Amino acid sequence: MDARSKLLDLAAFIDRVERGTGGADFRFAAFRSALTALEARKNRAEKVLLALSDPTKMPIPAATTKAATGAYPPAAKTPKRHRKK
Repeated sequence: MDARSKLLDLAAFIDRVERGTGGADFRFAAFRSALTALEARKNRAEKVLLALSDPTKMPIPAATTKAATGAYPPAAKTPKRHRKK
């Protein structure tokens, strides 16, 4: 019944976020996208992980924060990647 308790935790989390008064958050949008990956027939864990992961190949020149955000921010708000020459 471990899966049942995790599902209840997720439901409670969504309820708390939706009751919140803040603006839209890219992390919750990514979370919702990851939830749709659960409907896949195969490789659900991989699809959830990819929904929350940084899709870029090039590293950034320097970290802009000390902590992870839990999801990859939209392209318009991310630092530009330097190309190798």
